[in-house]
Amino acid sequence: MNILLLGSGGREHAMAWKIAQSKQCDQLFIAPGNPGTASCGKNIAVKATDFPALATVCLENKIDMVVVGPEDPLVAGVVDYFASNPAIAHIPVIGPNKQAAQLEGSKAFAKAFMIRNKVQTPAYKTFTASDSAAAHEYLKGHPMPVVLKADGLAAGKGVVICQTAEEAIVEFDQMVSGKFGVAGNTVVVEQFLTGIELTVIILTDGKTYTILPPSKDYKRVGDGDTGLNTGGMGAVSPPPFATEAFLDKVKEKIIDPTMMGLKNEGIHYTGFLYFGLFNSNGEPYVIEFNCRMGDPETQVIMPRIANDIIDLYKAVAQGTLASQPLITDPRPCTTVILASHGYPGVFEKGYAITGIENTEQCMVFQAGTALNNNGELVTAGGRVMAVSAYGDDIASALRTSYINAGRIYYESRYFRRDIGWDM
Repeated sequence: MNILLLGSGGREHAMAWKIAQSKQCDQLFIAPGNPGTASCGKNIAVKATDFPALATVCLENKIDMVVVGPEDPLVAGVVDYFASNPAIAHIPVIGPNKQAAQLEGSKAFAKAFMIRNKVQTPAYKTFTASDSAAAHEYLKGHPMPVVLKADGLAAGKGVVICQTAEEAIVEFDQMVSGKFGVAGNTVVVEQFLTGIELTVIILTDGKTYTILPPSKDYKRVGDGDTGLNTGGMGAVSPPPFATEAFLDKVKEKIIDPTMMGLKNEGIHYTGFLYFGLFNSNGEPYVIEFNCRMGDPETQVIMPRIANDIIDLYKAVAQGTLASQPLITDPRPCTTVILASHGYPGVFEKGYAITGIENTEQCMVFQAGTALNNNGELVTAGGRVMAVSAYGDDIASALRTSYINAGRIYYESRYFRRDIGWDM
């Protein structure tokens, strides 16, 4: 099979690494990819949201399957575009259609969906700029802390936890004034829960689903879960508190009512569905949906999937997922993100990266990297790469991740030193 993978981040490098291991994969193309994915297949300089150009790529390279990594093309309707174009309609696209992708594309849509379908989620209200006066009054009377979320896509950065009403009012005004662009035109004000976060991702063919290995990522930029929210600074799988009993609750109170709700509302959902959860006093609550794999969760989940991943993708496309049981590698896996100092705010790019060749017993998944005019690998983003490793337990996996993270160097290198501290 010739396969086209869309995306250019660390998630896509991990997905490309997994696809390239399949004996069924004759050629792998990545659009647009990064220097890391080039070691798994052939990068093609086409944006993941340039649908006409992607169609041309598929026809020229006789693509048999498209796998979508990031959210932007899904929310923009890449699945619908392929299905409506006779020349490429025969090519299965692994991901949800535009209607289903609203679960990530609009937090207000997702919250209303959960309330309608009795999916456990924190209480909330939504406001726009025209509701500013009402929003201010609501925030003044709301228990603190409170969570403010930009409704639309904000690259994992559109969530702010406010400790006081004054702080929340300022943040609301900044959001509706364009802090996150059009994503903040509507703001979701959500109840703050105490507990611990985790991620459960399923793969579904629209009829049945498979629960992938659970994980926990660390979104705050600073040690001790301090500082601004990021796209994720590290992850572990499995989190020890994701017990069989707790996952049974997730299935009963979260996943099953979500799948039934999608069916009842006529939304055909296929591909990955990400449940960002909070374990609050032993009860699961949905904090967010994503319509794709997470980043950096993919960098610990893909290494723990022992199946030929193409078998799973084919089963999704053919509606036969029930016949493909998931095989999980029992070893824990951890990842540490090497970022640029200043991320998620202002940071410099273009610093030479050295030391990857000195790493061992780990997987280095590149994200914000590029090749300069001299062919040198340099930094090109806030999150530069992920260092993933197996272990006999989480502690030993983390030791290997951190030992190898220390072997990679570039000016302005930054990473959290406490990933897995609460495990």
